[in-house]
Amino acid sequence: MQQNKRTTTFFLGVIIAMLALFISLTSGTDADIALSKNAQSAQAFSSLFLNTLPVYSNLHLKELGLNEKAFHLALKGWAKLKSGGKVSKDIISICDFTQSSNNKRLYIIDLATGTLLFNTLVAHGKNTGEEYAHYFSNNPSSLQSSLGFYLTKEAYTGSHGLGLKLIGLEAGFNDRAAERAIVMHGASYVCNEFIDQYGRLGKSWGCPAVPFELHEQIINTIKDGTCLFIYYPDKAYLAASKLIR
Repeated sequence: MQQNKRTTTFFLGVIIAMLALFISLTSGTDADIALSKNAQSAQAFSSLFLNTLPVYSNLHLKELGLNEKAFHLALKGWAKLKSGGKVSKDIISICDFTQSSNNKRLYIIDLATGTLLFNTLVAHGKNTGEEYAHYFSNNPSSLQSSLGFYLTKEAYTGSHGLGLKLIGLEAGFNDRAAERAIVMHGASYVCNEFIDQYGRLGKSWGCPAVPFELHEQIINTIKDGTCLFIYYPDKAYLAASKLIR
């Protein structure tokens, strides 16, 4: 009887040891898989970023007024989102709010073909500034623009005609965009005639409004899974955004 107890105890110990070894090996395998996935993601990001860097010089974007830092940060964020499966297309839209609103400061670029699809006017929020943008907010009723990266969703028909839903991707900076009804739409005040009359472009309630005569073309080009980046060298944003680091 004592011998049977010792035998049972021995085999129980062996089973426990084998189970512990199995768990250890499985955990190691999962860690290896995670490490491999991280390496693949980093490699994909690096490839996307480096392969599209020449677009800035090839399209003469400096001569067209696009801030070089804005382009590089936009590219970095897009590459992270694309390699992580968050955006599905190679089109990026950049609102360069370092520029006067009287300038054509919206750049829509097909990174796959290296083509500048649109370079046109875009409005900032009513409380973001006059001719120049200075103030940004994620708060409802602020009537200010929100910085950072957005994902374009589906088009819809609303009070401004065809509109484009936007999802803010950066917590604390633009993730309340849907709650605030921040969308892209056309507006009659986004035109040279308004600038000639008032000395600056018209302002929205926080939406990146575009010229009415171009809004349908623009929205149909960038809808359903492209990246929009609204840039201004705000210290808090530059320090906190995970997509540009």
